[in-house]
Amino acid sequence: MLSDTVVYRVPLTTRFRGLDWRDGVLVRGPAGWAEFSPFWDYDDDAARAWWRAAREWAEGDVPRRRGSVPVNVTVPAVGPEEAHRIVASSGCTTAKVKVAERGQAPEEDVERVAAVRDALGPGGRVRVDANAAWDADTAVARIRALDRAAGGLEYVEQPCREVADLVAVRRRVDVPIAADEAVRLAADPTAAVRAGACDVVVLKVQPLGGVRACLELAERVGVPVVVSSALETSVGLAQGLALAAALPELPYACGLATARLLAEDVVAEPLLPVGGRLAVRRPDPDPARLARAADAAAAAGITERWLARLRAVTKEDS
Repeated sequence: MLSDTVVYRVPLTTRFRGLDWRDGVLVRGPAGWAEFSPFWDYDDDAARAWWRAAREWAEGDVPRRRGSVPVNVTVPAVGPEEAHRIVASSGCTTAKVKVAERGQAPEEDVERVAAVRDALGPGGRVRVDANAAWDADTAVARIRALDRAAGGLEYVEQPCREVADLVAVRRRVDVPIAADEAVRLAADPTAAVRAGACDVVVLKVQPLGGVRACLELAERVGVPVVVSSALETSVGLAQGLALAAALPELPYACGLATARLLAEDVVAEPLLPVGGRLAVRRPDPDPARLARAADAAAAAGITERWLARLRAVTKEDS
């Protein structure tokens, strides 16, 4: 049974996915606090998976195989100087670079990736995420240019939206392909793998319905997986961290160091990496910070909208 429900709104350090703020709902259950924060472009049917994840986390925990998890630094679509600073100050040896931002030129992506490589040095790993922005021919050209700028890419995440395009791109480039949207937005999350569209599957715990659902999917897909966040607060990140800690194998640094993208968090000690790793823990909201985030939601006029959304996706629970 859930005992508390709080709508939050926190600012981001820089625009990310077209957002300047992150908002959602925090709920408290027998096992602690959990997060429900589907983006607004998800309809109620899709948002129900996010609710299943929140309910699972509020009601229980999962066994863990490791006490810390390697993570990558995430680089938004910023200029090369800022990209270099973000990576150099992160302590991480792997970087995920956002590319294909609307309104930016391809040369800006190349400059950003080159700056990230310079900051990491020759031993670091660079991956890029296009968020399904390209068609197949564009993807091939851009991937080759970015691979040169990086001195070798670890993988490119979701270069195209359609599975058929991913298959075509994978055949034409030497860089491994990771599937994100093609997994979490699909009616059958294994379809992309079975079609030969990807070498790696990205697991996001909220969109895929929770830790146990992700563990089952990881076993079914039969290719390496990497855990990434959905830009949650540290309350929600803790669930993704628990997933990464529970996986039998963890061949890639995880995209869970995204609390750095929040200008404010709802916990006193956010989940921030030390030496490129996150310690596995479950922080509770700090009352003062949670109150500020709730006040920000109320001031923005989104509190009732979120509560109505929560009611819509929890009808099946009543």
